[in-house]
Amino acid sequence: MAHPQWDPRQQACAEALTLKGERVERSLIGLLEEADDLRSVSGSTPGEQVALLEYLLAICYASETYPATNTEWRDWIEDRHSLGQAARWLADRPETEIWDLFHPSEPLGQNSLLAPYLDQRGAGPAQVVIEHAGDYNQFFDHHHLEHPQPLSPAEAFRAMLTQHVYGPAGRARISGKETLGPTITNLAVGRLSGRIRVLALGSTLGETLRLNLMPSADLPGEFNRSWTGGNQPRRGFRTKPAGRPVSGPADLHSALGRSILMRPTVDPQSGTVVVDRVLMGAGELLSLQPVHLQDAVYAKTAQGVKKPLWPSAARAFWRDAHALYAAVADAENPDHADQRMDLYQRLALFPGPDALRGADSPPVRKIRLWAVGLVAKQTTAITWVSGVFPFAPGMGAALWHASTRGSRVAEYVATSLGRAAYTAWEIAYPNPKPSDKAGQIARFDARWRHWEAAEDPFHVLLEETAAREPVDECLLDYASTLTEQARRFLAKTLDSLPRNSQGFQARAAALRRFEDELASLKAPAELHGEKA
Repeated sequence: MAHPQWDPRQQACAEALTLKGERVERSLIGLLEEADDLRSVSGSTPGEQVALLEYLLAICYASETYPATNTEWRDWIEDRHSLGQAARWLADRPETEIWDLFHPSEPLGQNSLLAPYLDQRGAGPAQVVIEHAGDYNQFFDHHHLEHPQPLSPAEAFRAMLTQHVYGPAGRARISGKETLGPTITNLAVGRLSGRIRVLALGSTLGETLRLNLMPSADLPGEFNRSWTGGNQPRRGFRTKPAGRPVSGPADLHSALGRSILMRPTVDPQSGTVVVDRVLMGAGELLSLQPVHLQDAVYAKTAQGVKKPLWPSAARAFWRDAHALYAAVADAENPDHADQRMDLYQRLALFPGPDALRGADSPPVRKIRLWAVGLVAKQTTAITWVSGVFPFAPGMGAALWHASTRGSRVAEYVATSLGRAAYTAWEIAYPNPKPSDKAGQIARFDARWRHWEAAEDPFHVLLEETAAREPVDECLLDYASTLTEQARRFLAKTLDSLPRNSQGFQARAAALRRFEDELASLKAPAELHGEKA
């Protein structure tokens, strides 16, 4: 019996959004052919969407559809250079290049060396979906390892791409003693796992891909179709190898971060091909260099170590947007220019508002910066974090100032709410048990409400700044909004105090403490109604 076949080049593998806002399903070729007629490619999670964009970028590089210089990069974007060459390259692959997800010897994106162990040692297909994998006994959404719900080929394909890029570190369920070697169980951190990935978003899928194609005069390297296909040297699993050098951008964006093998079967009810079993182990280890981190935004850890900005479940990314805009502002500074341009330096090549003042001048290009990260604890994915931030050429310094001051104002208001809560607690609970302290203070703590409500005004602040509104006036409006919200939130939490002398005293003292903190000389100037 012939094996089932599924080729994402020809068959619908992803959803996309049209310029009219309609959702459509497209193959890889369709996404590239219609790239300038589609607003974006969709995913069930931010990580899945990033993984699809990474794969499309890899195809563009493999087909040599990328600019050679930074000047050509800018021309490609301004002239809406067609990505049809990438679509044609993909359609014209020789029969010796196999793009079948279920091929017996060269399955697309997978390692067929796992085939002898798949039936016995594989698990349910939910294992390949990052969001389902809580531990190796039960998933956090209550899907057991042997949960029978299969995945469609398109779902399995997208989940596989996401694993290659974002797979968290840990130990695989596969045993190394009786399979390919002991290190097959050691899952390394995915290439983008553990850091914030920043993509420049254009008005169409085509513009987004062009914006994120790194110019290069070198060869693209080899596209990783399958672990056992092509000429790319692969690691063994007897010992842990050093990371191998990246041969080029096509290699980078298609790297096989996991050894995965998926078993197809025919669903008896629908008669369609589905994936019912998956086996997963360690994959490629790459030696990444600064040139491979063109989008990275850097921050310092508590120990003072500088590293790419990392995602956090406890701290929303918008609170660190100033780090993103610091990279933008630094790129626009001519004193800091160098021969190696990163994403932000290339974006700075577009003319700013001062250079586009003539009547015949085109409008300032509108680009958004999309930041995505996966928060994981060992093998457990906790949550995806993402945020979209405006970018306008020539406005990097203003946006950095707005985001830095905006973050400082929000942090100070939160600190003031925390101190007000402590003041209320001191009076409401004069003789507390030490074990009850945290819960008692939390009763009056409005900081969580503040952080939930502060994000929208912060984005309004950035949007107005990008639109060339006076940044100091925008900051004053923003600070006023946050303080008024905070007063309401604090008053609401204090409503739980008893209506007696002690309760009234605690309420008055907490409200007074909050106002005193805002009036303090240590408070940001915007909270005093003054420009910084």
